[in-house]
Amino acid sequence: MHTHHLLRSSLAVLALLLPFTATHAADVPRTFEELWAGYAQLDRETPLEAEVLKEWEKDGIVCRIVRCQVGVFKGAPSRVAGLYAFPKGATKLPAILHLHGGGQSANLDSVVTYAKRGYASLSLNWGGNKMGIGGETWSGPQTDWGKLDATHPPQRNKANHFAGALTPDEFTLDAVESPRNSNWFIVLTAARRAITFLETQPEVDASRIGVHGHSMGGKLTTNLAGIDPRIKAAVPSCGGAGQVLESDTAAVGAMRTSPSPMELACVSDNAYIPRISCPVLWLSPTNDFNANIDNMAWNWRNVPDERLRFSIAPHLNHRHTSEHTLTDYLWFEEHLKGAAFKMPATPKIALNLTSPDGIPRVSVTPDNSQRVQRVDIYYSHDPHALTRFWRDARAVKSDAQWQAECPVMSLDQPLFVFANVAYETPPNYRAIPLMPGDGNSETFAISSRVLAAGPAQLQAAKVKPTDKPERLVDDGARGWHDWYRLSWGHASLWTAATRKLKDAKWRGPDGATLHFETQCETDNQLVLTFNCNAWGAFAPGKPAVDYTVLKPLKGSPDWQEVNVHLSELVANDPKITTPLANWQTVTEFSHSPKGEIVKDGQKVSISGKPWKGQPAIRNLRWEGGAYSQQKATDAPLNAEELQKGFNNAIKKSLEQEKADQRPK
Repeated sequence: MHTHHLLRSSLAVLALLLPFTATHAADVPRTFEELWAGYAQLDRETPLEAEVLKEWEKDGIVCRIVRCQVGVFKGAPSRVAGLYAFPKGATKLPAILHLHGGGQSANLDSVVTYAKRGYASLSLNWGGNKMGIGGETWSGPQTDWGKLDATHPPQRNKANHFAGALTPDEFTLDAVESPRNSNWFIVLTAARRAITFLETQPEVDASRIGVHGHSMGGKLTTNLAGIDPRIKAAVPSCGGAGQVLESDTAAVGAMRTSPSPMELACVSDNAYIPRISCPVLWLSPTNDFNANIDNMAWNWRNVPDERLRFSIAPHLNHRHTSEHTLTDYLWFEEHLKGAAFKMPATPKIALNLTSPDGIPRVSVTPDNSQRVQRVDIYYSHDPHALTRFWRDARAVKSDAQWQAECPVMSLDQPLFVFANVAYETPPNYRAIPLMPGDGNSETFAISSRVLAAGPAQLQAAKVKPTDKPERLVDDGARGWHDWYRLSWGHASLWTAATRKLKDAKWRGPDGATLHFETQCETDNQLVLTFNCNAWGAFAPGKPAVDYTVLKPLKGSPDWQEVNVHLSELVANDPKITTPLANWQTVTEFSHSPKGEIVKDGQKVSISGKPWKGQPAIRNLRWEGGAYSQQKATDAPLNAEELQKGFNNAIKKSLEQEKADQRPK
């Protein structure tokens, strides 16, 4: 492979990244200011050593594999590779840095898509995983962290220095406890060097650089926006919610932790969020495991609306629907291109707990500067953010406002509300697909802030528990409105799932059977999965368990009924032979033509059969049985439960991304 230098700048790395390591506690930075002191000056004093490892052109886009030096750590250089693309012959381009998530790698589709939109774009391969280029795997020079290991998943170090570990080992920068031992600090330094790379490219306008990233890349995006003034716009996706302390009792529903003073001051999102001065779009779904929505509502509450927007997709975990994904593109169009497009203002939302009939009411006032297509008001009284079902309150328009009632069943649990306002996508932003394989979106959605009221507030306001259980879960009139869908459009891999059965209003009576109707034009099958106790929602410290049943279907254009009895369900863990006693701990219900079941004591993968026609469901309901006292979610999610499920959640997310890329 021919390698040549792209440039040799006079730009530098941190002095603290030069060949030395702190061996005494007195030498360790303990504040945010100490950690990043002098970076801008020092970044200008040492060569970046940027090089082009491969270059090619396709459809007028110049693509390159590049690599540059992050710094000299413990006497050895560390270099990070990446994928860079821009429209051929263009100059004075706005530029975007893409930061991938955990277990991922630099993304060629991302940089090419933005190049086609008129940007220069760099995707940094900080995780050190293999990069794909046009269906092939790059086998040339790669990210090389030298004597450190900031890869993800770790390739050499057994310790996880992304999980708050500041203690030293052979792969850390300092020999004593230090924030510089956090891989977040190391990768954030690499991201800052990537900004230096972008601002020195001849086709880039250095005054118009933005950043976006997903998952771990979302946290890095948040932190980079807080530390580097060269960033003019940022879109963190599924990351950067921050930590809520045990002492922050006013943070309703939040996951509380007890970080060390050093971590809180130097590594936590909390140190960076108040320092953000550029426009930020918060892009995250309601049930994301990596960016807790309640933590976000608390930690971002003081960032002013004029430089902050939200786009929150209901029901999803770690992914978005198209009308929310589109806001990423639109945000950069406004703030990096200065295009005619202007993002609508954050919808104003108000929660009234003191209505005469004791029913909480929500009012939403959208920005009407653009055509409003619909307003959805969501609410929940489940304190467990990851398994929470968000009810649609059925907003009704009244003059300039949209209003809805939010009846509750109990005053012992909190109330959470937010709203989505969907706008018509301007025609000129429908031409380019969001990403390869994705369609366009005729609408884009901007969200309100998330408001919450704790049990004490509800009781003090004399809210009345007027809501009651209901046997009809979903009549199907609104399609999949209360569900989330995966691999939709793939005839044999699609999945539709809902957390609605967890809500006490629609939870199954003891001994009841679940019924629904579906349509399937040819003989097929459904794997029905009932996920119980996800993320320790009902029994902290105990595992989540899937119970499944395979239901054959006869091909017919007519609706056909499917029934589910408790006695049919089998745990997907062969070690669990006891049947599911009741529906009280179900956190999610899904159905799909493919899945896993246990047969004769062994796990069996059921391959999906192509589904003829569009999947549909109606009259999802409970029959028989009797209501007992409804089991309440034990408590908000805690750090221990999150850590237990974190790696598994990342694995599932990566598997789903691969499934999304399979030919349809």
